[in-house]
Amino acid sequence: MERLTGAGVSPGAGYGPAYLLGGTVPEPPAGGRHDGDPVGEIARAEAAAERVAAELSERGEMAGGDAREVLAAQALIARDPVLSAEVAELIDAGTSAERAVYEAFMRYHDMLAEIGGYLGQRVTDLDDIRDRVIAALSGIPMPGLPDKGERPYVLVARDLAPADTVLISKESVAAFVTEQGGPTSHTAILARALGVPAVVACAGASSIINGTDVLVDGTTGLVGLEPTEEEVARTMEEAATRGGVLATATGPGMTSDGHAVALLANVGGPRDLAAAVEFGAEGVGLYRTEFLFLDRETAPTEEEQEAAYREVMSAFPDRPVVVRVLDAGADKPLAFLPPTGTEPNPALGERGIRILRIFPDVMLGQLHALARAAEATSARLQVMAPMVASAEEATWFAGACRAAGIPSAGIMIEIPAAALRAADLAPAVDFFSVGTNDLAQYAFAADREVAALSDYQDPWQPVMLDLVASAASAGVPCGVCGEAGSDPALACVLAGLGVTSLSMGAPAIPWVRAALARHTLAQCRAAAADARAATTAEAARAAARAHLPGLAELSL
Repeated sequence: MERLTGAGVSPGAGYGPAYLLGGTVPEPPAGGRHDGDPVGEIARAEAAAERVAAELSERGEMAGGDAREVLAAQALIARDPVLSAEVAELIDAGTSAERAVYEAFMRYHDMLAEIGGYLGQRVTDLDDIRDRVIAALSGIPMPGLPDKGERPYVLVARDLAPADTVLISKESVAAFVTEQGGPTSHTAILARALGVPAVVACAGASSIINGTDVLVDGTTGLVGLEPTEEEVARTMEEAATRGGVLATATGPGMTSDGHAVALLANVGGPRDLAAAVEFGAEGVGLYRTEFLFLDRETAPTEEEQEAAYREVMSAFPDRPVVVRVLDAGADKPLAFLPPTGTEPNPALGERGIRILRIFPDVMLGQLHALARAAEATSARLQVMAPMVASAEEATWFAGACRAAGIPSAGIMIEIPAAALRAADLAPAVDFFSVGTNDLAQYAFAADREVAALSDYQDPWQPVMLDLVASAASAGVPCGVCGEAGSDPALACVLAGLGVTSLSMGAPAIPWVRAALARHTLAQCRAAAADARAATTAEAARAAARAHLPGLAELSL
């Protein structure tokens, strides 16, 4: 069979005919004019944008978890008052609603593309929303997923919009392959949450012809075209064997000689709890609270928050639940907070703990709600702040937590400054949690959503291991809550570096549990030492695997 290779980001194997998700909504003709009723035309444009926003919000609510956050942010773009004002201005000048929407969105498209970085990668999302509004105005269908066929298909795309990704189901989609994206992209994160085998960053994927039989291995990154029956059977058998091995891996996470490494779940809201329990999570290592705040005109009340927090804590009695306070700012603006000013690069601006210091009442409301929720359950609540850079910030946050009655206060290590001087920050807090996705982004000045820069996002980069080691040796319990923890081989290395817990998307937990159970702590430490001594991510991975023979049983 012809072989393509990408990054396997969601384990399992799938086989079926290719369905190439292509085509776009046609660009409205340049110079398009309306019939002379600007008020009616503006109302038509606003109604279309609101329909799109409502649909995005509805899809997010149905999907829950990470998808809810992503689509809530997209709905905010569709309702953006600045964009709406620009559309209205163009319509007042005689431009048709369709063309006005196109031109207004393209202004921002060009501006964000020029800025680059995190905002540069929002161009794809912006284009998707633009096309949805134009389609609503024109009465034409948006390109989307086909109806379920006689057998599940392999979805192939240049990239997938979050609004389409959340509609994927195991019943209709055997696997999906994208030409763009990376291991930490929205597409990869959603694929793991859905449990659908997936390969991203697969060069040449968009050239696959509709109907071609495609075999996808979401572990190895193989994309095979027109495979033989034997090749399909072998790949499926290997995937089933891996699944059988996983079924025997139960209980708390630990190495074969009994060194405990707690295996926790990343949770984006109550809807993620069933999967976390199903896959044997020992608690919650990252509870993202943004879903309560995004896509709202007013802040949630403390009572609303307390109910949501209590639901998650009740699912894990006597177990840790690590909550990240609101991580918002210029890159994820909140409608109920006044803007703090224009920022040329919001990823490096007032976000995380920085925005909470500007609006401390928002954080204090969260802390009070969390404290009350903890009193009503037996979960072991731990609360952490995002984007902490200094000992002074760590001390400020820990003080606020203790004043609110929070039993355990920690910080996320996702800025290189915090990792390098972790020993200075440790005395102020009770624990660390390393966010490897953002830590890599800032360490390498490489946006994690840019497929061309995915090599820099590889958590196997030796400098990333050095940063984790610095945090893990600072004298307080140190977890990893980035997607790095879901790589079974890397999980062993992280344990060898001294990491005390790993948090990940729930479907990855059995893989990591099985990998740890097949190796001693000494093997993990040897793997970590040789990986750090390497000079490239590829060499680090190979050096570590030489000390981890048990991975062969998992076909990893």
